[in-house]
Amino acid sequence: MNELLEKISDCIEFGKINLASPYPPQMKGLEGADELTAKALQEGTPPQDVLTKGLMPGMEKVGRKFRENKVFVPQVLMSAKAMSTALLHLKPHFLSGAAKQKGTFIIGTVLGDLHDIGKNLVAMMVEGSGYKVIDLGTDVSAETFIEALEENPGAVVGLSALLTTTMVNMQKITNEIKAAMPETLIAIGGAPVSEEFCEKIGADNYSADPQGVVEFLNQKFL
Repeated sequence: MNELLEKISDCIEFGKINLASPYPPQMKGLEGADELTAKALQEGTPPQDVLTKGLMPGMEKVGRKFRENKVFVPQVLMSAKAMSTALLHLKPHFLSGAAKQKGTFIIGTVLGDLHDIGKNLVAMMVEGSGYKVIDLGTDVSAETFIEALEENPGAVVGLSALLTTTMVNMQKITNEIKAAMPETLIAIGGAPVSEEFCEKIGADNYSADPQGVVEFLNQKFL
């Protein structure tokens, strides 16, 4: 990995968005993910290398630290913001085919549940790991998930719930998706959810943290 890509990775890991950003304190006054990604592309670094050797290693480190309780939600959100800023430079290259995403992940908080922090964290981590993410938001019905799947064949679905009262909707949505599209892989997560519940409702993966979702997707698409 060249020096510029290493710097991009560090910006993602530590949440350095751009030159103007005062966070993190040890990187104050330095260029961030925004400027360095633009510079790498201007210097002719392949967009795919910027993604796989700059952004993705940084997000992977954040994901591992979050799993190990070495960083917390605010730091992850700063890393995600840095990553999103960098991805703006890469999106034209995705559209042109010069850079490729690994696969598509459709995510939403299930019907009746309006909580989105956990869902947003997962979406950000998955996008930063090289996937196209379609975020359907909160209070999402089975019909909406199925419509998104029809538009994105082969996508993996992520269902989020934070309330015990909405876990039943997670089961209903899983059943309806599997009935309509039996080959669809479904990952579930959220505070009240468990591996046992995942097996009970016929979903394919339970992850206690965002990095687990990334690892599940990598098993399918890599």
